[in-house]
Amino acid sequence: MRVLKAFAALLSYPRIELQEAIADIDAAISDERALRRKDRDALQPLLDELRNTELLDLQERYVALFDRGRATSLNLYEHVHGDSRDRGQAMVDLMNIYRRGGLELDTCELPDHLPVLLEYLSTRPAGEVREMLGDCSHLLRSIGDALAQRKSPYATVLSALLGLAGERGLDLERTEAVADDNATLDQEWVEQPVLFGLGHGDARQGASVQPVRFVRKNA
Repeated sequence: MRVLKAFAALLSYPRIELQEAIADIDAAISDERALRRKDRDALQPLLDELRNTELLDLQERYVALFDRGRATSLNLYEHVHGDSRDRGQAMVDLMNIYRRGGLELDTCELPDHLPVLLEYLSTRPAGEVREMLGDCSHLLRSIGDALAQRKSPYATVLSALLGLAGERGLDLERTEAVADDNATLDQEWVEQPVLFGLGHGDARQGASVQPVRFVRKNA
């Protein structure tokens, strides 16, 4: 799905290449019939901001939003394992799944970074995409809610991803105060393990499925 590559770009650290590609990203969003009309419309303010804002300002906002708070971190396993050693093994497993799917990462990229996941999913069949996004929808919703609380237009990308997973979108008009990240973090985890079935598409080639578990971190 081309739109997933567009979403990966939108959620990545802003660079001049992103601003130059906004027209193409806009076209990919407009052309994706699997997106709900309200999600396509809701994404426009983010596109306008990325198109019209000075690059340095975009970069400063991005770092403040995604790199200085756990609730809005785009590293998915941080929401699952925190800083425990389990995260390392989970990322090794995820790297192996990417390799079997034909995706080789640069050394600077973390495999659990959401834009990296979306790059991988952009190469997979639509049914597999829907299943995988559904498997991690609780994490997408948690991050998206945190972004919506901060009135960030980036929340519209998470809402659109939930729509692609067949899930209810976010309440983008919410007005609750931002909760303390560390005090409420463990309360946001789901109680039951969730299978994030990356690699399902390899089963048709005879490879065994090795799902990655998103489970609640021990308090």
